[in-house]
Amino acid sequence: MMFWYGHGVGGWGWFAMSAGMIVFWALVVGAAVLLFRALARTAPGDGPAPHGTPHRPTPEQVLAERFARGEIDEDEYRHRLDVLHHTPAPHA
Repeated sequence: MMFWYGHGVGGWGWFAMSAGMIVFWALVVGAAVLLFRALARTAPGDGPAPHGTPHRPTPEQVLAERFARGEIDEDEYRHRLDVLHHTPAPHA
């Protein structure tokens, strides 16, 4: 005698089916999110730095920070800024 409750599913059967359906859809949604994130990832140098990557300040920003902290005076700041703007950029 295999069907104790007639031809229906008992209480644990409904619970198992419901839990299985929730797990199934959670896996489908999780796989879709992972796929989307992998495809949306940009190549290095193609946009903003990913989270956790340190941002390197430009030479002008470093110079402005030193001036703001009082490490250099206005004349030295302007002289160094002129040197930065009139020096050809190195080719990478």
